[in-house]
Amino acid sequence: MITPGGLRVDPGAVSWTSTRSGGPGGQHANTSDSAVTVTIEVAATGWPAPVRDRVAAALGPLVTARSADSRSQWRNRQVAWERLARRIDAAARPPRARRPTRPTRGSVLNRLDEKRQRGDVKRARRRPNARDVDGP
Repeated sequence: MITPGGLRVDPGAVSWTSTRSGGPGGQHANTSDSAVTVTIEVAATGWPAPVRDRVAAALGPLVTARSADSRSQWRNRQVAWERLARRIDAAARPPRARRPTRPTRGSVLNRLDEKRQRGDVKRARRRPNARDVDGP
């Protein structure tokens, strides 16, 4: 099995479970096992160590997706796999390297202005100097 991002998943690492969908209904209502849960054991996928570690750190050792959207088990299997594959592809993508940038002139001036205002507030809280009040 291959995810849209190109990761090959060993079929031995994937397990499928079918259960009855929940919802309203009385006796003998929706007795087919149409809800599907797909689980992947990350350690058994056969992925390279960096990819496996990223996915395990982000999603855990077992990654699960469930679908009970459709009345068809076949369609729920497709939807569950698509959901799982999207989550795995997002977690497997390496983080973008941060390019250090310089602060803009406006942000520097704003920061200095805020510092000046804060200093003025603190200066206004000070006790007046005895020399300044009485004069020379």
